Amino acid sequence: MFKVTFKFESGEDVTTFAQEGENLLEVARKTNVAIDAPCGGNASCGKCKVKLVGGEIHSPKTRHISEAEYAEGWRLACVSKITGDVAVEVPDIASAYRSRMKVADLSSKAEIEIFEKAKNDIEAAGIALENSMDVITVKMDVPSLDDTMPDNERLLRTIKKMTGAPKVRMTYQVLRKLAPVFRKSNFEVQCVICRTGQDIFIYDVYAKDEKVVIGGLAVDIGTTTVSALLINMQTGEVIGKASAGNGQIRYGADVINRIIESMKPGGSDRLQKAVIEETINPMIEQMCRASGFKPEHIYRMCVAGNTTMNHLLTGMEGDPIRMEPYIPTFYKTNSLFASDIGLNVNRDAHIIVAPNIGSYVGGDITAGVLVSMLWNRPEFSLFIDLGTNGELVFGNSDFMMSCACSAGPAFEGGDISCGMRATDGAIEACTIDQETMEPSYHVIGDEGQKPVGLCGSGIIDVIAELFRTGIINPKGKFIREGKRIRHDKYGMGSYVLAFEEEAGTEKDVEINEVDIDNFIRAKGAIFSAVRTMLASLDFDVEMIDDVYVAGGIGSGINMENAVRIGMFPDIPREKFHYIGNSSLSGAYAMLYSGEAERKCYSLAANMTYLELSAVPTYMDEFVACCFIPHTDTSLFPSCVQE
Repeated sequence: MFKVTFKFESGEDVTTFAQEGENLLEVARKTNVAIDAPCGGNASCGKCKVKLVGGEIHSPKTRHISEAEYAEGWRLACVSKITGDVAVEVPDIASAYRSRMKVADLSSKAEIEIFEKAKNDIEAAGIALENSMDVITVKMDVPSLDDTMPDNERLLRTIKKMTGAPKVRMTYQVLRKLAPVFRKSNFEVQCVICRTGQDIFIYDVYAKDEKVVIGGLAVDIGTTTVSALLINMQTGEVIGKASAGNGQIRYGADVINRIIESMKPGGSDRLQKAVIEETINPMIEQMCRASGFKPEHIYRMCVAGNTTMNHLLTGMEGDPIRMEPYIPTFYKTNSLFASDIGLNVNRDAHIIVAPNIGSYVGGDITAGVLVSMLWNRPEFSLFIDLGTNGELVFGNSDFMMSCACSAGPAFEGGDISCGMRATDGAIEACTIDQETMEPSYHVIGDEGQKPVGLCGSGIIDVIAELFRTGIINPKGKFIREGKRIRHDKYGMGSYVLAFEEEAGTEKDVEINEVDIDNFIRAKGAIFSAVRTMLASLDFDVEMIDDVYVAGGIGSGINMENAVRIGMFPDIPREKFHYIGNSSLSGAYAMLYSGEAERKCYSLAANMTYLELSAVPTYMDEFVACCFIPHTDTSLFPSCVQE
């Protein structure tokens, strides 16, 4: 056994032991050390760079590390094997994807107005904002020698008499509390109940004078980021809000790599623990601590995630999702409780799962469509969720069709040398001067925050600006020269956004031709999916009345730039609407409103799913889109005229 020490710029060290020949990235994963590896550890992305600062390790040279960097001690963790005691430094950029948890300041109106809008839109559509949770006061006869009825029967019979319910049930956890609570409050108590049809289920019991708030939790489980809301189920008030990086990401940036990891011995357990124990449970703890709320008072939860995330959350095998004929274990389920998967809320809390539509169109999309109100308008609307997977829905109040395309992790910073998710240090907006080629940008974080990398919205802006200013050609190759433009010994060009002295890292923040090519493929996947789906319906882009863009790739997308690079159709810009994290908004609506929950199930059941891989023309469309803006410039007349 050899000692392996991971050192961090913060000064903290993590030490573990490993066998000779063990892979360094795997050792880091087992030790819960966060090292970015969007490619899943197959040496294709170059994001898992660490610096050798002590001992020796077997690590071959790769194209991602220059001769000078290798001499300085830089190594790729995924190709490095343990040969003795070793110490490596993990730079901040290697773990930037796993940024600190953010707990929202709810005094900021901007943090909650999106959920207020969702609530208002749902109500305006005629959907009642009410649920089956309630708190009732129950006054029972005090037992005596002449009345020796046991506590549980006394409570159940009294509730039946009060409500007329034919059946009342309680959990073991409630049964344990009856004796002390009854005698503390002289047999007058408050019960947290749920009405299911005519039956009643008792979740909890409290003394008559105790303040009782029914808590609910809405969670959006994204491939890269997890977001959550803590709400008052009786009023819909948002009590807490938080977001954090999905702990599963160290096993790969996309769902395919995660599924492959889940099929290894113990893989499903590792991935389930990564999202529950490392991500969701700490978020619950932080939100409850910040709001003075008790986790055990959370009695209901709604989860919205893609089909793979839902399976990995529940510890189910995901391999059938990626193998033809692409059959998941479930599209919807109502049989899940918090105690089944180890969530730190009331152990009997019922978990609502937003229904999936297909193997690659999940509950995050049905939840998003619910709050986009696409289903409630006669106009033809296009809903696009930008993420590691690009999902689209087109339709109106009469019909809806959905599809998914593999955009890859580029929209969330993956496959981009300086890419990162939308967190502190990320450039989220940028312009470039036509004459001087000097950039101006906005960085996420406090005032004075130096740039560390580019998030999705920033990448869109930079590539669009490089094209607009003639710095790159339609193939994404550099054709102008200047102090911010470089070429390596192989002739590959790059553009420097921030030199080392301007940046918040030890190296320049730059975007190169490989990055641009990766992003061109990602945007090409989106536009080719739009064209293919519309063509299958015999529609054209001119027939789109509105486009609703969702996803957490920054504070918002510059729609002009998104059209300029050929990601979105060239239609009037006022038709585009950025609606943020619609998956979380939809989960909130489903959690708070029983009728909204049922509406979401109905939407999923009536939505047609188009499998793009089965459409013969899709690949031709995709190849044609791998150009800025497109090989057919007539599709982008406003861009050509510039």
